[in-house]
Amino acid sequence: MQLLDTGFLRRLIPWLLGAIALYTLLTPRLGQEDIHARWKARPFFFVFGLSIGFYDGFLGPGTGTFWAMAFMLLLGYSMVRATATTKVMNFTSNIVALFFFLLAGQVQFLEGFVMGIGQFLGARIGARLVVLKGAKFVRPVFIAMVFAVLIKLILQNQR
Repeated sequence: MQLLDTGFLRRLIPWLLGAIALYTLLTPRLGQEDIHARWKARPFFFVFGLSIGFYDGFLGPGTGTFWAMAFMLLLGYSMVRATATTKVMNFTSNIVALFFFLLAGQVQFLEGFVMGIGQFLGARIGARLVVLKGAKFVRPVFIAMVFAVLIKLILQNQR
């Protein structure tokens, strides 16, 4: 990862996130409830675990969005279930990435610890809000976060 050029992905990811945001906006019933899966779980987790996990270790922004959309579109998860499962996948990816960065001696321990605490607190607060407010809360937050990451990446790419 440390030797590869990220330029192509930095230009591609905003387009993918924009497409996801538009699709989500234009499909109001997306993720309202669980539906029939289009893929079987084992090949899904193999293909997307490798591809999204590789992307997360390589670049990272938008990983949760890609997971959530894959869960909804291919495994038929509701948006609530998809975002909850996404948290587990992101955590797994982060642990694997940590292992490889430890091997390379490229870990910023203080920054990582602070980020981990922030992720833990955010996940706890978010989970409680989802339980209290349900799926009607998740959709606008999901769309807002996709647009926030999209805008951040566009601004970063202009530098």
